[in-house]
Amino acid sequence: MKNKILALFILLSTSVCTSQKKITWEDLSKVQFTEKYFSQYDAYFLYPKFMASIKELESKQITILGYFLNIDPKDKIYILSKGPMSSCFFCGVGGPETAIELKFLSNQTFKTDDIISVTGTLKLNSDDIEHFNYILTNCVATLVK
Repeated sequence: MKNKILALFILLSTSVCTSQKKITWEDLSKVQFTEKYFSQYDAYFLYPKFMASIKELESKQITILGYFLNIDPKDKIYILSKGPMSSCFFCGVGGPETAIELKFLSNQTFKTDDIISVTGTLKLNSDDIEHFNYILTNCVATLVK
């Protein structure tokens, strides 16, 4: 009986330790930006400095709610945004911290501006200006009704 209780305790504690952390857009706002020159583009881009609370989330599985932006389904370019397409980062309403690049495990059928809950592994990106500052890999998502 003792062994069964011990095994159950270990099983439950392991599942709690590996569960995803639910975060909000306010959590992702813990970043400061400065302009940095990139010679290959002959242009300045916003360079992020992530605060400690964000750095702690790197490589962790997180879950966040947002608006799905179907940028280019052929090339599998999908974005999760704090706001709908009409008021997203590209339209100048928010900063880079209001959008997350999504790398899904499988093809997606969501429509632009669907509200979804996405779970994936958070990657922080400071240097590759071809990608967003926040990237979720191995994503799975569900439609929020």
